[in-house]
Amino acid sequence: MNKQREKIFNIPAVIVWFVLLLVGIEAVRELLPPERDLDLVANFGFVPGRFTFAFDPDRIAATLTASADATQAELERFFLGSGHPLWWTPLTYSLLHAGWMHVGLNCLWLVPFGAAVARRFGNLRFVLFCVATAIAGALAHYVTHMTDLQPVIGASAIVSGMMGAALRFVFQPGAGFLLGSRDRERPPYRVPPLALRDVIANRTALAFLLLWFGGDILFGIGIGATSLGMPGATVAWQAHIGGFLFGLLCFALFDPPADAPRATNPLA
Repeated sequence: MNKQREKIFNIPAVIVWFVLLLVGIEAVRELLPPERDLDLVANFGFVPGRFTFAFDPDRIAATLTASADATQAELERFFLGSGHPLWWTPLTYSLLHAGWMHVGLNCLWLVPFGAAVARRFGNLRFVLFCVATAIAGALAHYVTHMTDLQPVIGASAIVSGMMGAALRFVFQPGAGFLLGSRDRERPPYRVPPLALRDVIANRTALAFLLLWFGGDILFGIGIGATSLGMPGATVAWQAHIGGFLFGLLCFALFDPPADAPRATNPLA
């Protein structure tokens, strides 16, 4: 009898490549001199104040003048640079991280949630979703930090968006956090999505929603970062919320018809 060979790993290839990209970038940064790495963050990290400077330079000048810490003011001037907005940074910031702990945590959440969403959306829609979610996270951070000259980096907004999108279908009967399924006729990532009003009515989905926001607030006030061995780290929790809400509210824009092909190509 010929039995179908079970795969050791059952993760969509797009997720594997995404993880390898994040890890590879962090590995290259480890090889750079500190000055070059700082230039990299300045040119590819998202600095809200640079965009505000483009239309209201006096507001940013006042922020620099008000800074009591000379070292901090010098660093802010460095990240302000010429003051020209770098239009690629609302996307590229998501590819940089503040060390291996930061990369590891994002990849840890990216794999299960990203796999579920990638299978449902398909590769192209998933990549477009990641791009849009990164920009949504940057925008949410910008509207709450318009004069901030501290760069924001990390894929957390994208990962949060994946969680928001997954919330729309993984708690449906027959679905779940499965990286594969033997049911070829109706695999779990093809279940009908929850309507927005039903997210609140679904106890499991509501519990996940409340836990997610509670955890993000803890990270925002520094408790979560300290407990994970990153004391003093500043968490851009508004960007997380922006990504999560985008994934939750804009899910239908990326969700293909039920009979459309999905990204089922696993890495074996």
